[in-house]
Amino acid sequence: MGWMILGSVALVAIILIQIGRINELAAKIRGEEEAQFRSSTLNAGLGMVFMIGFLIFVFATFMYYKNSMLGYGPHEAASEHGKWIDSIFNVTMIITVIVFVITHILLFWYTWKYRERPGHQATFYPHNNTLEMVWMGVPAIVMTFLVISGLSVWNKTMKDYGEDWTPVSGLSTIEDNQYIEVEGTGLQWQWILRHPGKDGKLGTKYYKEIKPGINPLGQIWEDEKNLDDIHPDTLVLPVNVPVRVRITAMDVLHNFYLPHFRVKMDAVPGLPTYFTFKPEVTTEQYRERLGALDSKGNPKYPEWHQPADPEAPKGPKRYETFNYELACAELCGKGHFSMRRFVKIVEQDEYIAWMARQKSYYMTNVKGTEEDVNKGVLSEKTIEVEVGQEDMTNTEKATEVKSSEAI
Repeated sequence: MGWMILGSVALVAIILIQIGRINELAAKIRGEEEAQFRSSTLNAGLGMVFMIGFLIFVFATFMYYKNSMLGYGPHEAASEHGKWIDSIFNVTMIITVIVFVITHILLFWYTWKYRERPGHQATFYPHNNTLEMVWMGVPAIVMTFLVISGLSVWNKTMKDYGEDWTPVSGLSTIEDNQYIEVEGTGLQWQWILRHPGKDGKLGTKYYKEIKPGINPLGQIWEDEKNLDDIHPDTLVLPVNVPVRVRITAMDVLHNFYLPHFRVKMDAVPGLPTYFTFKPEVTTEQYRERLGALDSKGNPKYPEWHQPADPEAPKGPKRYETFNYELACAELCGKGHFSMRRFVKIVEQDEYIAWMARQKSYYMTNVKGTEEDVNKGVLSEKTIEVEVGQEDMTNTEKATEVKSSEAI
């Protein structure tokens, strides 16, 4: 009997001890829950602070870089089709910014509103047909609008000149349904430019005829259209005249990129591509745009009024030395950075004068050499080219004499 009483007392003692331990554990758990609640509130609050700072940072950087990197301010498109591209870009930007701001606000607001708190439990809400129709339908409608608008701009931008259009040299005033065709050939690491001569047509090429330093493009000299083609160092084009750029590459993939005109097209070895555009702003007009002053006489774009050469603070300002440029927008090797040519847009009369001063590659580098397949052969074309070169030389000499007499 005594052993039973003793055992009962011991059992009661063990039960009381376990109850005490359970109470201690429960209290500890309650403390951890409270700590977890505090942590949830802290993290949700920090998320709200981050959202505000992040949105401020996004819009501040947009305002800071919009003129220099995003094509706003002085860097609006300088070509006809570029304005169409900028327009669809702006529409897309407005729509995506609205969605971006709303979704980020909701994302961080919901982390705050539905943070873990005592007495709050998540609602099981697995399905809602109306909500699903809205969040699928609205994006579908918006995307359809953007795709159709973008396709319309693409079709207008990528049009080619048809049979009712005539390529011309630009040596006289260019009329309706006439365009100038030039060529840009990319190779590591340079662009070789080619303009047509008086006939307004580029001659044919064959890759097996390529000889660096002698015939860099592989022009076939039996083709008389090649005899007056020129290889300028600068891409010179007349303003408000349709231009067709024939784009090729010799070695690896390059990209013909005129950022100020929104012209960008891959140069693919063995697969000629093209781009048509109409420049609408001359180089001088673009410089005036960069150097513009506001109503108070202060520079609208102060960064362009800085010295072009930091070591010559009294020298020309940046806007005064600005030039359009042709670059390669495809990583094509270690010399990729050097694939740069200046582009000059001039008035038509200035372009006519510039073209009249140019000498054909054939006459200056091929005629009379071992590569000249026309050596000793007289044709209307060769005579025309030779006479044209002599006229240009005489004109230059006469100009030099007049200049010296004036001095």
